[in-house]
Amino acid sequence: MQIAEIYKSLQGESTYAGLACVFVRLTGCNLRCTWCDSEFSFYGGRKMTAEEVLAEVARLSPGGGLVEITGGEPMLQEREVVPMMERLIATDYKVLLETSGERVLARVPPQVVKIVDVKCPHSGEPDTFSLKNLDALLSHDELKFVLTDRTDYEFARDFVHNYKLAARVHAILFSPAFEKAASGSRDTSHCLLDPQELARWILADNVPARLSLQIHKLIWDPAAKGV
Repeated sequence: MQIAEIYKSLQGESTYAGLACVFVRLTGCNLRCTWCDSEFSFYGGRKMTAEEVLAEVARLSPGGGLVEITGGEPMLQEREVVPMMERLIATDYKVLLETSGERVLARVPPQVVKIVDVKCPHSGEPDTFSLKNLDALLSHDELKFVLTDRTDYEFARDFVHNYKLAARVHAILFSPAFEKAASGSRDTSHCLLDPQELARWILADNVPARLSLQIHKLIWDPAAKGV
């Protein structure tokens, strides 16, 4: 596998936010979202065998724990990453998979918690989510919508209702996009959509979604890597 980085930090998003987690970030992505904060992972990294990755995970979190497979788009390396996730599960790790849902997810082991990022209109990558992946969602999975404005919000709101997502997954996450070049102050002033405004919309429309903030960007400098 081509690996961009492996590190231990606190989970910053999803319903697992705040928990210690080892992140295995794979290199490469076939999408180019306007607000992407991990463009450094598109290229480079280093080749590692599954054994080398597992050894590094075990060093950082011996005896089990939470591991997130992310990118980039990790499912571009499906042939290698699926067996690796199976091995992590077999050695008592709880595995999260962060993915765009553009790649087919049918082969992801059922024990893995899929956190699927459905791209909204102003991501620059609308209509890339494969609707076939709705059938691959399990009751412990999560769907995330990163929002920049009212148009993105209305798309996400209607997607949630039209596909009855609340009955399909454990959580639906509405997350304000962060400025790509954000640095310095650790507050919501860097959000492209004011969380307070998003909260008002969610409450007014009674959307069964959780407002999700990237808490790692409120703990550390938003530009920091490896946290």
